Amino acid sequence: MEGMNLMSSNTTIGSLTLGVQIIDAVAQSDIPLKFSDIQEITGISKSNLYKYLNTLTQMDLLYREQKRGYFSLGYKFLEYGSAALQNADFIGRLTPYFKEISKISSMTTLLATWVNDGPIISNIWNTNYGLNIGAQVGTKLPLSSASGKIFAAYANSLEITAWIEEEQKTSEQFNIAQFQHELKQIREQHFTYSYEPLVRHVSSIGFPILNFKNELVGAFSVVGFTEDVPKDFESEIIQQIISMSKEMSTIYGYKKKKEE
Repeated sequence: MEGMNLMSSNTTIGSLTLGVQIIDAVAQSDIPLKFSDIQEITGISKSNLYKYLNTLTQMDLLYREQKRGYFSLGYKFLEYGSAALQNADFIGRLTPYFKEISKISSMTTLLATWVNDGPIISNIWNTNYGLNIGAQVGTKLPLSSASGKIFAAYANSLEITAWIEEEQKTSEQFNIAQFQHELKQIREQHFTYSYEPLVRHVSSIGFPILNFKNELVGAFSVVGFTEDVPKDFESEIIQQIISMSKEMSTIYGYKKKKEE
């Protein structure tokens, strides 16, 4: 059967799958694609590909340049993207996970999102009400915090880069080489540990929530007394939370690698 990676199943519609594969090929390209480019990527016969492209263009899912005939995504995806953003209940979708993480760890879980010029605590799920984490909703977190390091590891904007540079200036003993190594390790392990960044005797572990572009949607930390917070990457609790972190990321299109 023609088409790349087409799964044969009596529960799927092959023609729809091929149409989505064409859209994926165009979406994943940094530049508009020629007819021959799409044919080479998808393996669809020229006669059928012509029909697919004509249909997708008429539906405004693809746009065809009049002069060169190159294809790019159509304006319909702007409408779909806008609708998806409006309907995405970010906190609502993730709250059950955070509650479960607080329950299994017996520690406090906090969510940090980027606001203006730094990561801000937007929500706190508290299991240990007697624990003073040194922050509350609305607190701006430093680079040394677990969530701060997660944001630095997945920095993808000039704002975040500028914030990192400013934060580095606050520490005279800041080791750039060591920090870069730590950020690389965070991207590989989807995890970081922070020793007492805000309050004495209180440490944290941080995890990313990623989207389909492997970009950061948000960072969350599990906070507790230093002696209770695990820091061994191989520990059962950390592996369990990493697994939940990746499951949360799939909500936003994140694709797990085969080895994961």
